[in-house]
Amino acid sequence: MAKEPARILVVGGGYVGMYTALRLQRKLRRGEAIVIVIDPEPYMTYQPFLPEAAAGSISPRHVVVPLRRTLDKCQVVIGEVKSIDHAKRAAAIKTLATHEEGTGAVQIHYDELVLAPGSVSRTLPVPGLAEYGIGFKTVEEAIGLRNHVLEQMDIASSTRDPAVRDAALTFVFVGGGYAGVEALAELEDMARYAARYYHNLEPEDLRFVLVEATGRILPEVGEEMGRYALRELRGRNIDVRLDTRLDSCTDRVAVLSDGSRFPTRTLVWTAGVKAHPVLAATDLPLNSHGRLKCTAALTVDGVEHAWGAGDAAAVPDLTSDAPDAVCAPNAQHAVRQAKVLAQNVLASLRGKPLKDYRHKYVGSVASLGLHKGVAHIYGRKIKGYPAWFMHRAYHLSRIPTFNRKARVLAEWTLTGLFKREIVSLGSLENPRAEFELAADTGRHPEAS
Repeated sequence: MAKEPARILVVGGGYVGMYTALRLQRKLRRGEAIVIVIDPEPYMTYQPFLPEAAAGSISPRHVVVPLRRTLDKCQVVIGEVKSIDHAKRAAAIKTLATHEEGTGAVQIHYDELVLAPGSVSRTLPVPGLAEYGIGFKTVEEAIGLRNHVLEQMDIASSTRDPAVRDAALTFVFVGGGYAGVEALAELEDMARYAARYYHNLEPEDLRFVLVEATGRILPEVGEEMGRYALRELRGRNIDVRLDTRLDSCTDRVAVLSDGSRFPTRTLVWTAGVKAHPVLAATDLPLNSHGRLKCTAALTVDGVEHAWGAGDAAAVPDLTSDAPDAVCAPNAQHAVRQAKVLAQNVLASLRGKPLKDYRHKYVGSVASLGLHKGVAHIYGRKIKGYPAWFMHRAYHLSRIPTFNRKARVLAEWTLTGLFKREIVSLGSLENPRAEFELAADTGRHPEAS
């Protein structure tokens, strides 16, 4: 009697989930296993390109990788995992269909579980943050923020109220890590460029504020490069507040711990991430930070047939001298962990020994806007144009599929030949607005 193929359930279509499934579909033998990938979105977002998408250097559709097209030999399910009972090898899934049918969650059974849901934004109980804060973790947030910034410039250009104008032209970013600094730098670059096309706005009228709770920014690139980035930002008239927290942002006024108050219509929150909440709805062991306890072989500690990697997993860092060190939750580790994870899942299916994940951190690169950047690679410190070029080259090499690489490269080439696009497409966020207006009035909005 033929052996039934193993069912491999991959929870998450991000870096780890997509790369693991991609490698599995290439290496699995015919009839050996079925790979099922579950994610709420039909695409993987390449997050390092979000700042450039927000600035208009890359089209939003080129920042994402379609899962169905890339994982054509896998079963891709667009849905949300609500809970996992690993003892029963079952996951409860909610999809658009179950929502429409009102049937609640459906059960998917599996033999091997790869848990890689990633992380979500970490928010704090700051008064007003939930009402007025803008995140920067998804492509929708990045494009929404771009539209929002340009709309604020439109408001400032057309208002006669000085208070409204000042609030519209004040942009507050909270968080001095990669996401916050790169998003601020790219959008500041774009906004000051766009100001030249407004008859009554000057680049100096825009005020950008970066709030960081610690005493440095970009800790990933090292202390010296962090200081250089700080000087670069302040040299561009960006107000960087170190050792400062956001105390509240009620009534669209950002109040900082140093007593400063900034009336603003734009508050971007990038102050860290936390483990995905689905981990708490499993029977798998978690550490004190809510991440999966994993071994160096990327198995869930003490649990058979369960695997984890990426932001959701606490994987021992075998290259560190510290006994309890774990790998940093970043793309550099996630992509490499996915490769080892796929190899180990295959080895487990075939009764072969597992391989430990080991990768020495080689450094980091960060963009500070067009033609500006910082990098700390293999102990070498690089800044300015060379670091910016290295940033682009590295991430171009890491984005999945040749098709996506070619599209991004073509867009960069065209962007270098022509001027930036500074059009706000805010109507994309509510495409039925014009039709609803027409239905309410009984006449076409353009009718005189």
